[in-house]
Amino acid sequence: MKKNLLSAFVIASLIFTGCTLDDDDNTGGGTTGPVTSQNLSGNLTSDLTLQSGLEYTLTGALFVKSGATLTIDAGVTIEALAGGTDVYILVERGGRIVADGTAANPIKFTSSASSPQAGDWGGLIINGSAPLSRQNGAQSNAATEVNNTIFFGGDNASDNSGIINYVILEYTGARIDDEAEHNGLTLNGVGNGTTISNIAILNGDDDAIEFFGGTVNASNILVVNAKDDMFDFTQGYTGTCTNLYGIREASYSAVTSDPRGIEADGNLDGNSPTDINQSVFTINGLTIINNGNGVQMSDAIKVRRGATATITGAYVALGTGATYSDFIDLEDSKGTATAATTITVVGNSSNGLDIADNKNAPGATINASNGTSSSVDNSIFSWTGYNF
Repeated sequence: MKKNLLSAFVIASLIFTGCTLDDDDNTGGGTTGPVTSQNLSGNLTSDLTLQSGLEYTLTGALFVKSGATLTIDAGVTIEALAGGTDVYILVERGGRIVADGTAANPIKFTSSASSPQAGDWGGLIINGSAPLSRQNGAQSNAATEVNNTIFFGGDNASDNSGIINYVILEYTGARIDDEAEHNGLTLNGVGNGTTISNIAILNGDDDAIEFFGGTVNASNILVVNAKDDMFDFTQGYTGTCTNLYGIREASYSAVTSDPRGIEADGNLDGNSPTDINQSVFTINGLTIINNGNGVQMSDAIKVRRGATATITGAYVALGTGATYSDFIDLEDSKGTATAATTITVVGNSSNGLDIADNKNAPGATINASNGTSSSVDNSIFSWTGYNF
């Protein structure tokens, strides 16, 4: 955890239905002016559909405003201009995105660069109105990390921000500074009325997927070559994740200072240890593999700062020359995990993995055993074309 538009590449004619942008309130990059198939930037204030059979180029920051829905047909590819922090999509509270691909026709967000690399663009951010951790009596409201004029959070646990299904996100994660960065997929206060399933996040510059509070459930998430954390939870997240699979390839040596498989905080960055509604979440099925030759990841699983995790069906492995600083770590200078935390994990002790290398100051339950079997069948990601 550390704390952009669509212009059409015209292959055929494109019909935009009810699409408008407010040029007077354009806070993003890209160009301004009337909406055309060559110019979409700024604030989307009414519904827009990106039709199948065409390719699109993301040239700046797109803000899907409250009341507007961005619909992306199955099979659509969106190429993001390699503009780093200036190129991203942010769905605001009350806005919706419906990116409902299929296994045969997934939706892809990628870089337009001829030689794409991690951090080419800022990824996808969704803001919802679901609860966050906070001080007793304070409002459930927080500023978006990459744009502190836009807020997320609320009291609607069942808030619906749309659908993200059979979607690939590549070369994301642009950095702003050492404390604020874009992830591949950022879920800010997203409610459990939202569908997050069948996602692949590949070759990202920072965290692959991060949950800032909210109640949304997520399933079948593949992460490959995240430079920082694979799966990050903070600020009062209370959902359930099923079938998470993270892998660092042998050839991928780029890392931040403390990359982890799981990083989980109860409150935001451990700065509000007396918060109410801290993170209490469940993971059913988890695989973390560090194949990075010569690469040390800080922890396979880190739960801390008032978080409560129930993790079952976890599997951790190492490739030749790779290491973890800790297998399971539930301690932190800003607070430990709670005693209610339970982790059941199989560690493959080949290549030097020490499944007894655990820090368990809070007296939580860690059930670790040696084995070679993952509970997550990687065939559920065959639709991505990734070669395991």
